[in-house]
This record gives sequence, structure tokens and C-alpha cells, in this order.
Amino acid sequence: MAAQMDESSLEMLEASLRKSMLSSSGPALDAALTEMGWADMLSEMPEVAVPLVFRLLGETGSHASALVDVVLHATGNTIGDTVELPLPYAGNSWVVWDRISAEATDPTLSGLPLRREEEGYPIRVAEARMAVGWWLVGSARAMLNLARQHALDRVQFGKPIASFQAVRHRLAETLVAIEGAEATLNLPSADNPDLSSLLAKAAAGKAALTAAKHCQQVLGGIGFTEEHDLQHHIKRALVLDGLLGSSRELTRRAGAGLRARGSVPRLAQL
Repeated sequence: MAAQMDESSLEMLEASLRKSMLSSSGPALDAALTEMGWADMLSEMPEVAVPLVFRLLGETGSHASALVDVVLHATGNTIGDTVELPLPYAGNSWVVWDRISAEATDPTLSGLPLRREEEGYPIRVAEARMAVGWWLVGSARAMLNLARQHALDRVQFGKPIASFQAVRHRLAETLVAIEGAEATLNLPSADNPDLSSLLAKAAAGKAALTAAKHCQQVLGGIGFTEEHDLQHHIKRALVLDGLLGSSRELTRRAGAGLRARGSVPRLAQL
């Protein structure tokens, strides 16, 4: 596969990925990604493959074990290997993605095939944090789209609630948070990848939590029901925020590191 793709090819790839994710999840989606050349994409053009695949996972609400491949590739292991890797989780805990059975074993983990582990060992997580960051941004955009459409369709006092200033402020604040997180994810990270990925994951988690809070308010009572898609995205965002460190934990860790260092590195040229 060519290391570069033109805009037309990228659009076709995105359309194909979205179609697969809307129709399958878990092992079936893993197989579809393999057939589409996911391993080659991750090896040859990760800067394109990771944002695209993980953003679409968030937007569609599907899931695949691609995150394990990101960790394997970053550590020099074989993409697609079934080795079990411990992933840090919020609260100084650990989880493992079971890519063999792909069955959810913990109802608190939003249907993802994760199981909690009592202990783990340090692994390289910078690239994985960027991937989860894009996943969170995709989930946040999905929630914003649901809330926006509801605001346009729902009529009160003879006009759509999208015309009410309070509703528009919540949607606008959500959009600003998402765009800010996406800008952070797009920053070059070659000079300080660990700090860049930590801040990007924290920004993405914060954006997703902001989207969950505001979009829940815009949707009102219907947003609390199991029948509405919003609850699925909210639960997924809560789990993804905790995976590889929650936004609150990562922000505190970044602050503590900068205080200890006594200076702030330049992460972007403005």
C-alpha cells in the first residue's frame, strides 16, 4: 500500500470503513479491517490510519481490537498477535483487551471486551493514547450530532429549541471542546511524544465528558432512555476516558511533571 493517499482515495477508504463499522463490531469488524489492509495501513501510514479508524469507531459506536495492534506496533511486535497486554486504567488499575473471545466480562466497561486485572507492567502507551484520543473525539462528535439534530427537530413554543440561546450555548461549548481536542491531537509530537500524547488524551477525554453533559441536557428526558443512541455513546466515552489514564489523572500528572521540571516545553509553533 502506498505511503500516501490522494483525497479521493482517502474518501473512498473512509466510506468503506464507515460502512463496515455500521454493519459489524468485535471479531467481525476485526476480520473486515484485516481484509481491508489494516496492518499495512498501520505500518506504512499510521498518521492517516490511526485518526481515521479510531475517529470512525467513535462516530459509529462500534469497536474493534485495533488498539491492541497500535500498542503491538509501537513496541515492535507483530500486528495481529493475540498476546494479552495489560493496559493502565483509571484509579491505578489495569485491564486487558481480550481479542480472542471478544466477550464483555464486566458490565461497567460499556460492552468492550475488557477484563480487569489485579496488576500489570509498564508498556509504551504514547501511540495508544493518541488512538484512544481520536476514539473519544469521534464519540463526542456522535453525541453532538444527535443533540444538534434533536434541537432542530424538537419544537417548543412554536419554534425549534435550536433557536433558544441556552441550547445553542451548550452545543457551541461542546463544539469548541471537540475542535480544541482535535487540534491537540493533530499537533506534531516528535519532540516530546509522551507529553504530547498525555495532553491530547486528556483534552479528548475532557471534550467527550463535556459532550456527554451538554448533549444529555439538550436531549432532555429522551437522552436518559436505553432506546436512544446517546446513552451508548455516553457509556463508551466514560470507559474510554478511564482507559490509559482519565482526563483528570493525566492533567494532574502533566502539572506535577511541569512543576518538577520548572519549565514548560514548546509543543506548538503559534
